[in-house]
Amino acid sequence: MKEKNLKVAIVYNEPHPEMYKIPSKKEETIDFVPYFEVEKITPMEEYEIMSTRLNKAGFNSYTLNIKDNIFNFISDYKNNQPDVVFNFVEIFKDKPYLEMNVVSLYELLGVAYTGAPPMALANCQNKQLAKRILLSAGILTPHFIYFDKIQKSYKHNLKYPIIVKPAFEDASVGIENSAIVTDSKALKRRIDFVIDHFKQPALCEEFIDGRELNVAVLGDEKPAALPISEIDFSQMPEHLYNIVSYQAKWDPFHEAYHKTIPTCPARLPKKIELQAKEIALKAFKIMGVKDYARVDMRLGKDNKLYVLEVNPNPDLTEGAGFMRSAHAEGFSYVQTLSKIIKLAYRRKKKNTLV
Repeated sequence: MKEKNLKVAIVYNEPHPEMYKIPSKKEETIDFVPYFEVEKITPMEEYEIMSTRLNKAGFNSYTLNIKDNIFNFISDYKNNQPDVVFNFVEIFKDKPYLEMNVVSLYELLGVAYTGAPPMALANCQNKQLAKRILLSAGILTPHFIYFDKIQKSYKHNLKYPIIVKPAFEDASVGIENSAIVTDSKALKRRIDFVIDHFKQPALCEEFIDGRELNVAVLGDEKPAALPISEIDFSQMPEHLYNIVSYQAKWDPFHEAYHKTIPTCPARLPKKIELQAKEIALKAFKIMGVKDYARVDMRLGKDNKLYVLEVNPNPDLTEGAGFMRSAHAEGFSYVQTLSKIIKLAYRRKKKNTLV
C-alpha cells in the first residue's frame, strides 16, 4: 500500500464534549492586555481540522472519540481496519495512569499506533521514577524528595524555593503559582493540599531559576532534535513566578497565558544549544519514547541544563510547542503529521516481517 493512501484513525477520549463551551469575551473580564487570541477552538474541532488536512494530503483519515468506552474503539477497529491509529488518548475514566492501558490494548490487537509505548508512558508519568531513570543515565534533574502520606512536618535537605507537584499528573495539572513555596509552613500546606486534593503523592523539587527550554525530538530508530523553543518570561508580572503553569498552558483568560511567550529558535550559545539537543536525544532514548516527544529543561544560573520532564505524545496543535519547532526546521503542519504516521506504519510493518 502506498503510504499516502493509508487509512488513519485519529483516536481521542473526550467523554463530555459538551463541557467545552468556550466562554465569550462578555462572560469573562480581562484586566490586562492579552498577547494571544482569547477565542479558542475545542479539542474535537482541532481533531476534525487535523483529519481534513490529512485527507487533503492524500490520506484516508477520520476521527473517533471513544468517550470512555474502550468497546467503541474495538468496534471501530473491527469495522474500519485503519492502517494507523494516531493516538491522542491521554486519560481514561478520569484516570491519567490508564493512558498506558489503552495503548496496551493497541499492542494486544496488533494495531500500528503513533507515539510512546505503554511502559514509556507509565515511566514518564511517574515523575519520581522518571527522574531516577534520567539520573541513572547521567542526566541532571533538580534535587527532589517524595512524600506519599500527610505528616506533621516534612523533613528534607532541599534549598528553597521548592516547587510541589502531583507525582502522577501531566499537562501541568497541579502546577500553579502557589505550587512554589519559600518556607516550611507553606511547604506543609502545599504538600497536604496535593496529597488530599489529587489523592496521590507529592513530588517536591528545588525550583531552578533560569531559562526554560523545550527541545522537540522527532523520529524512532534515528531521532533528531529540532530547533529549540524557549519560553520568554520577560513580560511576567512580579506577582507570578516564571513557570509554565496550568493556567499559562490552558486558560486564555489568565494573565500567565499571555505572559509566557514562546520564541523559536531560541537564541542560545552554540555550545549550550548542542548540549541541550544531546541531552534531549539521550532522554528520548533512555525513557523509551517513540516518534515524537518534547523534553523540557531549565538552563540554570550556573549554566547547567536540568531536565524537568520528558513529555511523550506532546500537543500537536498547529502553533503549539512541538509544531513550532517543526516549522522552524522547515516542516509544515501536515508534513510533520505525515512523518509521525509513517514512522508508526513502518515500525509495525518492520516488526511484522521479523
